[in-house]
Amino acid sequence: MTRALGVDVGGTAARWVLLDGDREVARGAAPGATGHPSAAARARLAESLRLIRGALPAAPDAAGFGITGAGIPPDPALTPILAELLGLPETALWIANDIVLAWHGAFPQGGPGHLISSGTGSVGVAITAKGPVVVGGRGTLIDDAGSGAWLALRALDLVLRDVDEGRAETPLHHAFAARIGSLERGAVTAAIYGGERGEVARLAPAVAEAAAAGDARARDLLTRAGEELARLVRALDACAGPAPVALIGGALALHPAIGAAFDAALPGHTITRPGIDAAATAARRALTLTQTRTP
Repeated sequence: MTRALGVDVGGTAARWVLLDGDREVARGAAPGATGHPSAAARARLAESLRLIRGALPAAPDAAGFGITGAGIPPDPALTPILAELLGLPETALWIANDIVLAWHGAFPQGGPGHLISSGTGSVGVAITAKGPVVVGGRGTLIDDAGSGAWLALRALDLVLRDVDEGRAETPLHHAFAARIGSLERGAVTAAIYGGERGEVARLAPAVAEAAAAGDARARDLLTRAGEELARLVRALDACAGPAPVALIGGALALHPAIGAAFDAALPGHTITRPGIDAAATAARRALTLTQTRTP
């Protein structure tokens, strides 16, 4: 049997699984990292991989990676780095961006298919015979509509306008004040600019809480989030042709209004919400790689 390591590298955690053929041997997690090209990012990635290698009960024969920030196609400079860290030949590695890995998890038999992911950010991807087609996903400053960070920022904009104009407080005000500590200028500035985009996205539950308390504007924002994610599907339809749709991501769990609006905006589409084991998918991609190269 061939032992294959699969690693799903995200900003908060790097989750891994070791397979021996179809049998799972071990599973774990290490600190998160990215595929960004900065020296600091490469150092974090190296440390995460060293910890994973140290936790393995047996050395892998091949490895598959889905790495956030790796690029589409992935940065070729990552290949020799990962090969050296794991002591594997470069030909034994399968490397992709994390959203491409997720696509393979959602469509294990291959396409056509459109994957929409909404978590901290949002992005849509289809993989065609010509390669990946990507829409959205350019970051929270200019894009990522329908994501957790987008929801938090859009809602906080409404709240702060109300504060500036002396309007009456609403459940949306109360929910953000509870999560931030207050709506004072310094507290809000620290919450938004004092950390990574993931910190901003962690404010998104305030929108769902306000909607549950009857805040109409919060409910409207949740509906808009679903509609923005549906827009990514229509963009993929235009670029790659109509296809079945898979919707994934942690932001969907915020409130059922997001998924309901998504479905309502896409009549005639086949939509699923698959559960994806990204690390196992990466390991299986590595196994497929070795099998196709076996004489």
